[in-house]
Amino acid sequence: MSDSVVGAQRQAPVIILGIDPGLANTGWGIIEQRGTRRRALAYGCISTDAATDIAQRLRQIHDELVAVIERYQPSEVGVEVVYFGSNAKSALATGQARGAALVAVASQGLVVGEYSPTRVKQVIVGEGHAEKQQVQYMVKALLKLDHTPTPDHAADALAVALCHAQLRRLP
Repeated sequence: MSDSVVGAQRQAPVIILGIDPGLANTGWGIIEQRGTRRRALAYGCISTDAATDIAQRLRQIHDELVAVIERYQPSEVGVEVVYFGSNAKSALATGQARGAALVAVASQGLVVGEYSPTRVKQVIVGEGHAEKQQVQYMVKALLKLDHTPTPDHAADALAVALCHAQLRRLP
């Protein structure tokens, strides 16, 4: 057996879940990292109905993320932190969704890396104030996808997972 084959066998894959929290739409993305190679395994979006009670919406986010975790068995998680812009009501709702996501992750015994939107853009695009389309383009390129992941919440979650993959070994 050649050294390159032996080396490849020793490189156990790391499964990373990225989460882009939101009350209306929580994006999630699963990537596999093996050495410096990364590939998308799955992605999606948990959408909740605005007419539904807030507690039930948060429970839906929690339960669906637990199902994703149970299915794909990630060992690490990256979550985007809440951006407090000029809309405090929106930030509060996003914070509540983020809390439901963190409880889902913690209930499965997973450790979380937390990243600001600016940090994610910096790592993925090289510019902290990059446009959403630039992030989507780089997610597609970095994961060698033949299409841009949709909806954009799922693409953002894949960006968070890629950011975590890049920064996971840094102090």
